[in-house]
Amino acid sequence: MTTALPLDPARIRAEFPAFRQPDLKDFAFFENAGGSYTCNAVLNRMRAFYWNNKVQPSELHAPGRAALKAMDESYRRIAQTLNVAADWIHFGPSTSANTYTLARAFESWLRPADAIVVTGQDHEANTGVWRKLVARGVEVREWAVDKQTGRLNIADLDKLLDSKVRLLAMPHVSNIVGEINPVAEVVKRAKAFGAVTIVDGVSYAPHGLPDLLALGCDIYLFSAYKVYGPHQGIRAIRPSLATELPNQSHFFNETVREKRLNPAGPDHAQIAAAAGIADYLEKVAEIAGEGAEGATPWRKAHNAMRAQETILLAPLLDYLRKKNGIRLLGPDDPAKRAPTVSIVLERPAAAVGSLIARHNIGVGGGHFYAWRLLESVGVNPLHGVLRLSFVHYTTPAEVDRLITALDAEL
Repeated sequence: MTTALPLDPARIRAEFPAFRQPDLKDFAFFENAGGSYTCNAVLNRMRAFYWNNKVQPSELHAPGRAALKAMDESYRRIAQTLNVAADWIHFGPSTSANTYTLARAFESWLRPADAIVVTGQDHEANTGVWRKLVARGVEVREWAVDKQTGRLNIADLDKLLDSKVRLLAMPHVSNIVGEINPVAEVVKRAKAFGAVTIVDGVSYAPHGLPDLLALGCDIYLFSAYKVYGPHQGIRAIRPSLATELPNQSHFFNETVREKRLNPAGPDHAQIAAAAGIADYLEKVAEIAGEGAEGATPWRKAHNAMRAQETILLAPLLDYLRKKNGIRLLGPDDPAKRAPTVSIVLERPAAAVGSLIARHNIGVGGGHFYAWRLLESVGVNPLHGVLRLSFVHYTTPAEVDRLITALDAEL
């Protein structure tokens, strides 16, 4: 791999304690789609919260006010990374739980004659909860995937949209197919019919947090623990829509923005630690230097991370393109996808993943909660796919090691 990288891997990896642990020495991690390593900035904020002022947030005493201040900073900082105001941000236990709560809220918001659009490409968390609304009389329309590649064709969407559609839920990136879907264009088409748009960004966000105003969607969901942060889910919700949705918390939290769409109490320390995600992205922008494009640190970090991953992904896709006996799902152009690569093999995916592990390389094998997608492309979910996923802290040498291991075991 001779192309110059926009981010120095050594400086990037210095921000992650995991790479200094003896047990992980020489271990190459290629299941980042399941969760990434946690950065220094998040861990430092988590420790500071527990160490200095682990009390119930309160205006009545100094430690409580310090806790509130630390949490408020995360709302503000996460909002900055997404180019929205702080009142868009809602924390919750996980993206699956956050989506479930949203579906319960929309259950009352939707009328029996309404229609919603879901895709055949989604993780079950962002399709199953919406499909269940059919029991309430809501019409569910599926934007089906191409049966060979698993991709979504926007021309097929046009056939589903009309004035009955009040909600469209889609992935920014499928956790199997990996293609970056044209969210802004889909949102534009859905909004022409007055539909609310919900985007599952779990498999996109680790590769650079997006500009939500540019995307135009009403709700964007992602998992903080896949964006180098604590194990929480984050929802960005257009404030006017959030106010319109029915309260999902205790009745006395009806007017409390941070609580009304979260039936459980928040994890104070993890919320406070989430500001470290923004700290880290600022560091990425600094490491990228003058060569990174973007008007803000967040856009510079996004563009540098995407450029890094595109370079790293190219040799892996070149290898898979030429390899006999495999089927690649999604595009083979690294510029059109995230580095989440799924291949179909004759042998069960988990068995092959165990063989790859003998090379001190971690990959994934299974259906990854995309059961419907795999059935649509003719793959038995129990047979599964071999998933090779990485992020910007992966090194060229690790990609070379993965290719060598694949060549030995496939």
